[in-house]
Amino acid sequence: MRPIFESMKVLVLGSGGREHALAHTVNKSSLCDKVFIAPGNGGTSQVGENVSLNPMDFDEVADFVQSQNIELVIVGPEDPLVSGIVDFFELDSRTKNTAIFGPRKAAAMLEGSKAFAKEFMVKHNIPTAAYKEFSDAEFDVAKAYIEEKGTPIVLKADGLAAGKGVRVCFELDEAKTALADILLDKKYGQAGARVVIEQFLDGVELSVFAICDGKNYVLLPTAKDYKRIGEGDTGLNTGGMGAISPVPFANEAVMNKVRSQVVDRTMAGLKADGLEYRGFLYFGLIMVDGEPYVIEYNCRMGDPETEAVLPRVSTDLLPVFKSAAEGALGTLSLEVIGESATTVILVSGGYPESYEKGKTIGGISAEPESLVFHAGTKDANGELVTSGGRVLALTSFHVDPKKALEQSYKLAEQIEFDGKYFRKDIGFDIL
Repeated sequence: MRPIFESMKVLVLGSGGREHALAHTVNKSSLCDKVFIAPGNGGTSQVGENVSLNPMDFDEVADFVQSQNIELVIVGPEDPLVSGIVDFFELDSRTKNTAIFGPRKAAAMLEGSKAFAKEFMVKHNIPTAAYKEFSDAEFDVAKAYIEEKGTPIVLKADGLAAGKGVRVCFELDEAKTALADILLDKKYGQAGARVVIEQFLDGVELSVFAICDGKNYVLLPTAKDYKRIGEGDTGLNTGGMGAISPVPFANEAVMNKVRSQVVDRTMAGLKADGLEYRGFLYFGLIMVDGEPYVIEYNCRMGDPETEAVLPRVSTDLLPVFKSAAEGALGTLSLEVIGESATTVILVSGGYPESYEKGKTIGGISAEPESLVFHAGTKDANGELVTSGGRVLALTSFHVDPKKALEQSYKLAEQIEFDGKYFRKDIGFDIL
């Protein structure tokens, strides 16, 4: 049995659509006394109080947690986790008694290093694409490896690159250019000190999410996200252009395979390696001839999948997060609404490359079948303006996912800002 909690103050770290969805979820809980979002965005103030904190300044965060008597911290983005915020909290006198939902630094390396993740998967017999890794000093060797293997082929910057460090190449010259971008030109900064070059797997992608407490886990609803900027899954990778939950093909037989071949082996591997994992664990999968392969792990929820997945859970998740953070999740099942959720992302013109900020946003209205989660927005003297590449996440609900998409697109058309762009084919491959 999980502990019984009293009303609590919660701090959500981050500023994107994922964090707006997390704050929205926490704020709905009968156990939530108050939710703070640091630093938040132009929409998160609708569900809590924005606080001008830098999630990467652990001392600043610890001071705030102590001053406000925060009982639970939920870490939204990957950077603080990979940099060791959980380890810091556990050792610092100001925060050692505060629950923090997220994995320690050593476990967060499942996302922090693609090479680490691949080594982990191979070691623990978790299905994944064949690969080889190279340092920036091995550019010529890496280029020869690409020539030997041919295309299609996948190149991944080893470190954190905000979801943009993966290049799927179908031409040899394209692959060589991508290799130079990563290793020589450092397009993704120090994330490109190493590159993982792996076999291209042809299949359908699937996002699976677990809430873990170090021993037990519970799965959230499935989702599928759409990373490419262009319709038909073309163009550059982005942080995500839309998502659908649930995924129609992820039936009981598929999920049994996912649990036994991927999730259970991952949890056993973490235990065997002495990595007590508490927090969200994301499995980026691809189904090839009915079999699941792991493309990547994330040590946090995906974005925009969070905006489609969390609203479908009717169970109060706040005590679930707190229990998991304290290693006391136990066994439970989550209640999920029967309606599908579809999320469409509005982005700034030019994204995922250069784009302008500060564009006035208008046309947002309350819709009974929809939620508007803010991602790259801010309040500029009472006016809502764009402040990022991904601006808004529009999530709608209906038993028929196509009807839900129609509602999200209706919202997308009525919201206005200069340079607005969105994909009009979310779900094209599975609906």
